[in-house]
Amino acid sequence: MRKLADTAPAARTAEPPAASAIVAQFDVRYTQLLGADGKPRAALPAFATDVDELKASYREMLLLRTFDRKAVALQRTGRLGTYPPCIGQEAVSVAIGRAMAREDVLLGTYRETGVMLARGVRMSEILLYWSGDERGSAYSGPRAPREDFPICVPIATHAPHAVGVAYAFKLRREPRVAVCVLGDGATSKGDFYEALNAAGVWQLPVVFVVVNNEWAISVPRSRQSAAATLAQKAIAAGIPGEQVDGNDLVGVRAVLEDALAAARHGGGPRVVEALTYRVGDHTTADDARRYRPEQELAQWQRLDPLARLEKLLVRERLWTEADDVHCVEQCNAQVEQAIAEFQAVPPRAPEAMFDHLFAELPAALHEQREAVARGKRHE
Repeated sequence: MRKLADTAPAARTAEPPAASAIVAQFDVRYTQLLGADGKPRAALPAFATDVDELKASYREMLLLRTFDRKAVALQRTGRLGTYPPCIGQEAVSVAIGRAMAREDVLLGTYRETGVMLARGVRMSEILLYWSGDERGSAYSGPRAPREDFPICVPIATHAPHAVGVAYAFKLRREPRVAVCVLGDGATSKGDFYEALNAAGVWQLPVVFVVVNNEWAISVPRSRQSAAATLAQKAIAAGIPGEQVDGNDLVGVRAVLEDALAAARHGGGPRVVEALTYRVGDHTTADDARRYRPEQELAQWQRLDPLARLEKLLVRERLWTEADDVHCVEQCNAQVEQAIAEFQAVPPRAPEAMFDHLFAELPAALHEQREAVARGKRHE
């Protein structure tokens, strides 16, 4: 693993450089610690030598995949609204969740289900949210991250929010980090560039994780940006940017732990581009077969992050077929329990749609709220 180059250009001197002089050069580091065959490509970090930690990470990825499939099935049967699956991206989600400290704050998109689960959000709450019930954003579980932001559906609008959170941490001198997770399409938005610029100028404790899954709905990465990497977009803001194999849970977690530690101890912001693939549709309202080559999908399916970690566990004789059967049964039972909890939640009154819109509801909306309530009572 090469050392990341200093991304801050040298200070200007009184004498201008020669006409053909190079005034700054930058590198973008790429990290892969676990190959697609499950074999280590370099010395593994301490957490990856902990048997219980590796098994727990695998279980979390399998649980996420199980939950995803069940959620899609619920949507197909009319019990959920539009749902964004994250099949194929489990390593990134679980690595982020396990790398973050409890006191850090997550600002994610609609595809960070795995991070939310790792941080203590209950599956029933996530299902409630995707059923259209805002109570799903309450994060009321016993381990719930009270200050994590709710799911952000608009693209990149949460990046400036992450800057604000990180600025608060810096002003309060709190050793905490804002973790902003976004997709490759979000890096084309002005919100992203503005957030990077502010974070770089103020040297804030924020880490931007770009989950590059190759597609922004039907737009491929090649048509989003001519840049060789998305990580290099950080350089213009004076921020270190690096890439990691997003299907390598060990590599992603190692890179993120390094970035989080640097940010936590005054080292400023970072951008981490995780290279992975969206195996499923963009959402259940999408059909990726209309625009995505089958050959490309098949190629990435061979790089399945779950299979990669399982190969390591099997090679080290830490995982057996019996373990796998038991784990699948546990995950299925856990998800079914969450579905039962979700379906047992009483529906909200129709007039609840007016709640949480304003600090003080305007008179005109008071009238509408009462009209809806009266209509319900007269049914």
